[in-house]
Amino acid sequence: QVQLAESGGGLVQAGGSLRLSCAASGRPGGKYAMAWFRQAPGKEREFVAHITWNGDNTYYTDSVKGRFTISRANVGNTVYLQMNSLKPEDTAVYYCAAIVHGPNAHGQSRYYDYWGQGTQVTVSS
Repeated sequence: QVQLAESGGGLVQAGGSLRLSCAASGRPGGKYAMAWFRQAPGKEREFVAHITWNGDNTYYTDSVKGRFTISRANVGNTVYLQMNSLKPEDTAVYYCAAIVHGPNAHGQSRYYDYWGQGTQVTVSS
């Protein structure tokens, strides 16, 4: 089993920044592709960003391009989401997800087989 633990959420004013972290632990070992999703109240969970197991490729949803950056530590399975120029519409619970046994793909919830509990991000106007 793989466990994912997010941290770094909080309350920030519009235009501010936050950095989320997600640490993976458990077995199997190795490196996984990982991603961030978010879910705002009354809305479906949506894809935010994805990074491949080796960090060579990243993908973003259009609404965060140029503002958010996903990265990963060189060792292990810790990923980060640097969020700049935050907007009230970025308010959501942010979830970390990993593809451990799934396909070499990204973006759709069904590809990811492990999920964290989520961390709240609130952006005030």
